[in-house]
Amino acid sequence: MAEWSFVEIAVLTAVHAGYARYLPDAWRSLCAQTHADWTWYVQVDGGRSPELVSNLIGCGAAGDPRVSLAFNGTREGSAVTRNVALGRITVPLVQNLDADDELEPTALATLGAALAAEPTAGFAVGPARDLLGSGELRSFPLNFRPGLLERGALLDAWVTNAQTYRLPVHPAGVLWRRDLLLAAGGWAALRGMEDTALLMSASAMAAGVVVDAPTLRYRKHHLQQSSKHSIFEGGGEQISLIRARAAALLLGPEWAAPSLR
Repeated sequence: MAEWSFVEIAVLTAVHAGYARYLPDAWRSLCAQTHADWTWYVQVDGGRSPELVSNLIGCGAAGDPRVSLAFNGTREGSAVTRNVALGRITVPLVQNLDADDELEPTALATLGAALAAEPTAGFAVGPARDLLGSGELRSFPLNFRPGLLERGALLDAWVTNAQTYRLPVHPAGVLWRRDLLLAAGGWAALRGMEDTALLMSASAMAAGVVVDAPTLRYRKHHLQQSSKHSIFEGGGEQISLIRARAAALLLGPEWAAPSLR
């Protein structure tokens, strides 16, 4: 295996025109990475937004050869958009970065090193910090010790009661082995839970690894979907589906992790 620090990491971002304002901050967080070998795959859910293109030009991302920009042409939602971007990626490691979030400066280095040290793990994840409008960062430590995360551990720790709902780790900041992403079917066709469904399915198929350093800055703002009132009534059924699928996958063989190549 080649020295892991020379392994390219594909950073995948799905974005629509309404989030164009946040792309320069996401870009700057990539430029600050201590792991320099990355490519940014930006997949736009919709057509060629003038504001979005202007923001990428203004921050310098549009002129950087490490940036690969593509457009759906139509609005298809976040799951489809991420999967379309995944179809353009061929390198073995894929870091999710939502358009309105930022990566901590050592995120790629820390998560990549964790996967290199745990060859059986299919994904790596660390604590996320809320990024408030004031610029303050609010920490939320994980309830897992650093190191290997057994298959099914995330499903067991997922609290789905409506009053105390809590995800055990933040699904938006995961570094994935591409092979596991493909085996799990990519992001699920669910409303607002496409990344949660992927996380639970993948963690039922393969071990993961937890790091103890913050890796994601999760921006809190009024535009994010989680802050909006919705009349959608299928949330409980979605949770039941996610749990049932993950439970079925736990009964199957463990996913075999390839080496970094």
